[in-house]
Amino acid sequence: MKINKIVGGLILFAGILFMSSCEDFLEVDTPNYMLDSKAVFTNDETAKTALQGMFNQLFNTSFANGGSQSVSFLGALSADTYSLTTITQDLVEFHQNQLSPGNSSNLTLWAGAYNIIYQANALLNGVEGNNSLNEEIISEIEGSAKFVRAFTYFYLINLYGEVPLILDTNYEENSIASRTSTEVIRSQILNDLEDSALLLNEDYPANERTRVNRFAVFALLAKVHLYLGNWQEAESYSTGVIEASSRYELLENLNEVFLANSREAIWQISPIGWGNSFTHTRDGNLLTKTPTSYNLVMLSESLVDIFSKEEDARYESWINPFAAESDTLYYPNKYKIQYDASGGPIAEYSMVLRVAEQYLIRAEARARMENLSGAIEDLNKIKSRAGIATIESTENITAMELIAEVLLERRRELFSEWGHRWFDLHRFGETEVLEDKENSQWTVSANLFPIPFEERTKNPNLTQNPGY
Repeated sequence: MKINKIVGGLILFAGILFMSSCEDFLEVDTPNYMLDSKAVFTNDETAKTALQGMFNQLFNTSFANGGSQSVSFLGALSADTYSLTTITQDLVEFHQNQLSPGNSSNLTLWAGAYNIIYQANALLNGVEGNNSLNEEIISEIEGSAKFVRAFTYFYLINLYGEVPLILDTNYEENSIASRTSTEVIRSQILNDLEDSALLLNEDYPANERTRVNRFAVFALLAKVHLYLGNWQEAESYSTGVIEASSRYELLENLNEVFLANSREAIWQISPIGWGNSFTHTRDGNLLTKTPTSYNLVMLSESLVDIFSKEEDARYESWINPFAAESDTLYYPNKYKIQYDASGGPIAEYSMVLRVAEQYLIRAEARARMENLSGAIEDLNKIKSRAGIATIESTENITAMELIAEVLLERRRELFSEWGHRWFDLHRFGETEVLEDKENSQWTVSANLFPIPFEERTKNPNLTQNPGY
């Protein structure tokens, strides 16, 4: 794996992996922004800087940054969210659900995820048994690192199935690690998140939602339990977030949702990871259409058609109709800034977890537990905000019909965000709709991405997914 190339002492994450991009976060005397492990973790300030660097690095790691090799983009491309406007072979393979093990974007996605896991593990190793740091700092580092590790493994197992479970920075062991059962990894994810919930408090450091707090942990626990079919737990954790109304709310103005530190945001990633004058998100740079931009994708006809153009506020605020010769093309417009090199204040952050998803999680969990009135109440929060017709009563509607409504609203609400549609089709058992996608070559083996060929040539213990 790519992580095999990272050996030796710990990395000071703010500066080492991408030395040119994060100078603002590192003020130390060691040349080239390199600190050995003892130097990093014997001082509260440098330890906090290393923690901040892990979060900054999420923006520079393709897995998480919203760019063309991220979960957000490749997941949506694999589903029925986009139509492709490029002939780049890597992206054609994702769009047609016909991935080859040698696909370089797939390799970058995998390697980026393990890069983040390595950083989290290095932080955890640095604070384990450490008597030099303040206990509050240790708790914050441990809670944050375990959250990020759990978050990354959640996506890895949903993309690839069984993957190596790496919990330390031992180069020799990691280089030959076998794949671990998804059951074991799920257990590790839950253990990490439960620890995080105890270690983190309810506040955001410096009031920046680019760091995680206890409610971010609750939000991810709600999502994990939803995927596991633990409906009561999913409802309980999502309720914990929704009821934190002093911090979070559904914003009525949809154009404010993706702004930096918006009250709908539970966790975001900042473009400050550019480390220079650029202040736009990678999502905005990739997806937002301008008269001079070249966009790799546009929204699929099937997605645009599910919006009632006359009344759905999401269509008005989050979709950009663009006149092109004799036709109108449609582009995502959740992020309004396509490019900004002014070096000024950062207006938008890349969204990872937000309150609207928590309402949809709770609505689904309640519907599956036959709490129809509760599910309707949550669904109506989303529908009402969008200005579309709400569900008036439980009469003449079944739990299964409500669950179908949840899937529909998830598609409308969460498109272009973190591959939701791709994972939802799997969870709901509706991947057959991908057979109707443009140029689709859908087969059941496409449910999982292939283990990258390059990783298997380095590690003889890595097996391949069926069909590849």
